[in-house]
Amino acid sequence: MGKRYERLTHPMIRDGDGFRRAEWNEALQVAATGLQRVKDAHGPASFGMFSCSKATNEMNFLAQKFGRVVMGSNNLDSCNRT
Repeated sequence: MGKRYERLTHPMIRDGDGFRRAEWNEALQVAATGLQRVKDAHGPASFGMFSCSKATNEMNFLAQKFGRVVMGSNNLDSCNRT
């Protein structure tokens, strides 16, 4: 039998060499800041997104909308073509 892993029940934020528990608002802010920092440093083409055909049409629509409108990237793909 393999190693058993517990499911996360709250967001975790990298803190030094480890992680610490965070509230959702803080975790989302850290994620947004990180995405903005990469976009500012390397341009919108540094962002890419891949979506899955098993997701709903609505989820795939939101994924491409986020990539194009929020991140300003056309680097979007999915397995819908296969």
